[in-house]
Amino acid sequence: MKYLPILVVEDDADLREAIIDTLMLSGYPTLEASDGGQALQRLKQEPVGLIISDAQMAPMDGYALFEEVKKHYPGVPFILMTAYGVIERAIELLRAGASHYLLKPFEPQSLLAEVEKHLLAMPGNEGGDVVAESAAMRQLFALAGRVAQSDASVMISGPSGTGKEVLARYIHRYSRRASGPFVAVNCAAIPDNLLESTLFGHERGAFTGAAQALPGKFEQAQGGTILLDEVTEMPLSLQAKLLRVLQEREVERIGSTRTIKLDIRVLATSNRDLQAEVEAGRFREDLYFRLNVFPLRIPALAERPDDILPLARFLLKRHAEAAGRTSLVFSRDAERHLTAYSWEGNIRELDNVVQRAVILAAGAEIIAADLLLGDITGVGQLTRTASDLDGSVSDETDMKTLEKRHILETLGAVGGVKKLAAEKLGISERTLRYKLQRYRDEDSAAAGQNVPEGNGTE
Repeated sequence: MKYLPILVVEDDADLREAIIDTLMLSGYPTLEASDGGQALQRLKQEPVGLIISDAQMAPMDGYALFEEVKKHYPGVPFILMTAYGVIERAIELLRAGASHYLLKPFEPQSLLAEVEKHLLAMPGNEGGDVVAESAAMRQLFALAGRVAQSDASVMISGPSGTGKEVLARYIHRYSRRASGPFVAVNCAAIPDNLLESTLFGHERGAFTGAAQALPGKFEQAQGGTILLDEVTEMPLSLQAKLLRVLQEREVERIGSTRTIKLDIRVLATSNRDLQAEVEAGRFREDLYFRLNVFPLRIPALAERPDDILPLARFLLKRHAEAAGRTSLVFSRDAERHLTAYSWEGNIRELDNVVQRAVILAAGAEIIAADLLLGDITGVGQLTRTASDLDGSVSDETDMKTLEKRHILETLGAVGGVKKLAAEKLGISERTLRYKLQRYRDEDSAAAGQNVPEGNGTE
């Protein structure tokens, strides 16, 4: 098994080196820092599977470091090294969530025993659908791999389109229930009057239209995992019934008096601020605590730019294979545009852009114009104006409008040189001239005036 590196934080260079040597001789990867501030910098750059920190350091000591880790990197195991005289503060840290403490001086075997207990493993990718290059995401999947081994409820939060269901499926795949079913229920997509019967099932004749008995999603997930997607969209009246099911681990179908014992693992997702929803009275506090046993938050794509290109290439491979164009790649200019864009729609928006680019790409490379991202100004929207593109695209399924837009953007990308544009587009220069003339005629007719020739140079 591969492990994430251990971050050793110690201001005594000799002791730090001795600890690192002990860990490396046992096959563990390591990182080092001389104080808490330097440790926080390393955490921003690298995923970490365990922090072993001295208590007394300057300018930031181990106690202050723990508070920062708990706030910004929840779930990362933390072991404090302390002298016998200040053991009381170490015990306070244990109560606050630290993994363990080691009293100096300690034997190498004592250190290795604690490392073996707490160190996070490197995230696996047997399903092939996980792309995690950034430190934040590698850390997140390592935590997910650890919680997967338990049956604890997990609440996955994050903006829409960040891949919350992908993370949920990862947890199921690496759990003891992997051979059981994975049942996802989108609580926002099912009408309120159908959600109860969808979740809990119903007996024949339980209500008008119930022609036969049907098991609910909880029953269908027996022996496996149920995902309550966008659970905060569930009406309050149903939240109370869900709470009882989660507490008692049993369900009653609508129209039945028989209880069915459940053997399931519960995961939930939300794109809302859960604490704010509880405070506003839109989500039950007791249900929140029942679901939020182990919280995981997926950051927005803009917060992890190291993932943008690996994700784009992963999506390109999938869409190019589906289109029978397996040799298709991004040009360097296209990659620059991808990394400069703000991706307010996150991975879902990136997926749409890549799929569209595969359709529009005329050659062996996807160029920047194929992405249809407009001018990159750091905002997550198209910035082309009506005068730039002879009218906005009101219907993306209008292929003639898309073609026109693609040709004009390609022409702009090569400085208006028709010969280069024709090569990029994979058409003859004569065909390009014909299409440009047709666009001028259409624009002239629409404007009721003559438009001088000049879209491009020779």
